[in-house]
Amino acid sequence: MKELSLNILDIAQNSVKASATEIQILLNETEEVLSFDIIDNGCGMSEDFLKNVTNPFSTTRKTRNVGLGLPFLKMEAEMTGGTFEIISKSEKEYSDHGTKVSASFLKNSIDYIPLGDIVGTICILIQGADKIDFLFVHRKNEGEVRLDTREMREMLGDDVPLSTPEVITWAKEYLNECYSTL
Repeated sequence: MKELSLNILDIAQNSVKASATEIQILLNETEEVLSFDIIDNGCGMSEDFLKNVTNPFSTTRKTRNVGLGLPFLKMEAEMTGGTFEIISKSEKEYSDHGTKVSASFLKNSIDYIPLGDIVGTICILIQGADKIDFLFVHRKNEGEVRLDTREMREMLGDDVPLSTPEVITWAKEYLNECYSTL
């Protein structure tokens, strides 16, 4: 993919499909490294599926027999000299089920892909899955950008869906303002 934010969108959409009710998107960025964790409380994966999850021909899709999101992410991270890890616990075996995908990228590598439009990615996720709680945190040396949909729900009350255009516009403006102050 041309932007890491698209990889983040792909993984978070997998979390939505896995019936997660909470998804955390945590980015840490220094001058040298960009790393992220995407953590959900979805149904998780069996140990057998987890062993093959970075194989491009391992997928749960019914429409085609190829799943390229995680294999490409792993390849992109490792090409920069970074790392990739996935941990998952199946709901069939564990009460604390869910999945954590972690990746790090060395920013000085010629193969480093820029983060891209992370604000747009977060807004798309909120708009497309407004019943799910998202926690987004991007830590940089200069400070932190944070958005928690639980706090948004508390402010708005139960009558206003997070997917309404006004709420999405506010979230976009809020995140852009936070980034402008870093």
